Amino acid sequence: MRRREFIKYSAALGALSVIPTWARMPVLSERPALPVPDLLQADIHGKIRLRIQAGKTLFNGKQVTTWGYNGNLLGPALALNKGTEVTVEMHNALSQPTTVHWHGLAIPGSVDGGPQGIIAPGETRTVTFTPDQAASTCWFHPHYHKHTGQQVAMGLAGLVLIDDAAQGALRLPKQWGIDDVPLIIQDKRFTTAGEIDYQLDMMTAAVGWFGDTLLCNGAEYPQHAPPRGWLRLRLLNGCNARSLTIAASDNRPFYVIASDGGLLPEPVKTTSLPLLMGERFEIMVDTSDGTPFDLVTLPVTQMGMTLPPFDKPCPVVGIRPLRIPASGDLPDTLVALPALPALEGLTQRVLTLSMDPRLDSQGMQALKDKYGQQAIGRGNMAGMNMHHASDMNSMQGMSGMQGMPQTHHMSNSAMGQEAFDLYTANRINGKAFDMHHPAFHVPQGRYERWVISGEGDMMLHPFHIHGMQFRILTENGQPPAEHRRGWKDTVRVEGRRSEVLVRFDYVASAEHAYMAHCHLLEHEDTGMMLGFTVGEV
Repeated sequence: MRRREFIKYSAALGALSVIPTWARMPVLSERPALPVPDLLQADIHGKIRLRIQAGKTLFNGKQVTTWGYNGNLLGPALALNKGTEVTVEMHNALSQPTTVHWHGLAIPGSVDGGPQGIIAPGETRTVTFTPDQAASTCWFHPHYHKHTGQQVAMGLAGLVLIDDAAQGALRLPKQWGIDDVPLIIQDKRFTTAGEIDYQLDMMTAAVGWFGDTLLCNGAEYPQHAPPRGWLRLRLLNGCNARSLTIAASDNRPFYVIASDGGLLPEPVKTTSLPLLMGERFEIMVDTSDGTPFDLVTLPVTQMGMTLPPFDKPCPVVGIRPLRIPASGDLPDTLVALPALPALEGLTQRVLTLSMDPRLDSQGMQALKDKYGQQAIGRGNMAGMNMHHASDMNSMQGMSGMQGMPQTHHMSNSAMGQEAFDLYTANRINGKAFDMHHPAFHVPQGRYERWVISGEGDMMLHPFHIHGMQFRILTENGQPPAEHRRGWKDTVRVEGRRSEVLVRFDYVASAEHAYMAHCHLLEHEDTGMMLGFTVGEV
């Protein structure tokens, strides 16, 4: 057997039979080149400057208003080094407040950039921190409460690349934008006038805001021409609400080398890779045969998302290898992970995710009314988390609300009960997010076992915790897949329980609490989030 055959093989989740002929035969027509974010390093004073701004981006022949960091759309990739202090100066040139959250970074709550770290229009916020974690692909994005979904949909997202000595000792591909390539995958929806069509209403608060156009680094089905050999792809699911499953159009295998928080002990071989909202994975693909292929998303089965074009494989990026040989390699082993500590006697916290039954019933009914029964996907109305919901038609008028996010109230006569606030309709432990009252206090430096429960709720919840990287103990009632046993900051919760082992090494005060929340952004914006503090007992 060849040496590579000894690499651990995870169960293939996709199958060539589900990929249509058109996807196996790469399109030869002219497509845009894959845009590659600039790699931005600190200056000689250790400072990085970000300008949060509006601009115009060409989509479908129309100039569309978009937002970006240091540009019109998305942002640069920030290159940081473990143990090296960096200062980031963030100027908000938008007409509304925003924040910059450092998703995946283990840093103090005062610089984490959660909902409390507001940057008013025209103002500048400066934070200084020292990354002290393994080499990894993280990202930054807004976290302005009630507006996170809108601001990400408008284009605010960028990568953070942390490097360290252990990664530097490996012969992984290192040529940025050539054989070390970022792929920020997002779906978008546009109005007839061509503008981004973001809405937070009953339907999107229930199932999330989703699009009908797939973008990669801000372009629709772009092409990339790497040298032949090992290609390293840094994947980010930057969608507001859509889970993705990535595969190659010709079913060639790829090797997962890193998850949210860094490298795995060894590569994990697979032919498809589920990618939750906010998750990152790094994969290696062998292009030495020179054969063109596409990276695709397999048909979506997520409840509420089974609509064209995502009911079939959808191309993400075309890979067209050059004759030039690549220089990187795929090692047999990567980095050592510390063994899990003893779990007996640890403090256990249970976080139960739930949705107001009125939002649940009316949001799903609005989805069905707008898109038909096929939008429900593998779920069904009877299986939803109805919680003794009132009649499906009691709030029919709520389903048509349009426009920018705003608080929606129903009168007592319309509801037959208390007024309904859309922004408190999603909850953790029965309570919607309260920025001014953290839910609990966690002792600094101590392991805890957190149980995130989606029992009684059929929706997909990618649950994210700020301030550290955790290890998954069980995921949705099952042992974690091999490639999900490394450092993670997002865990899958879908109708069952997931358990994670957490430890917070930095302080988070009540004024700058860490967040724990669903990373389906419309769930987060409508209450499925809590704050917590970290410090001395």
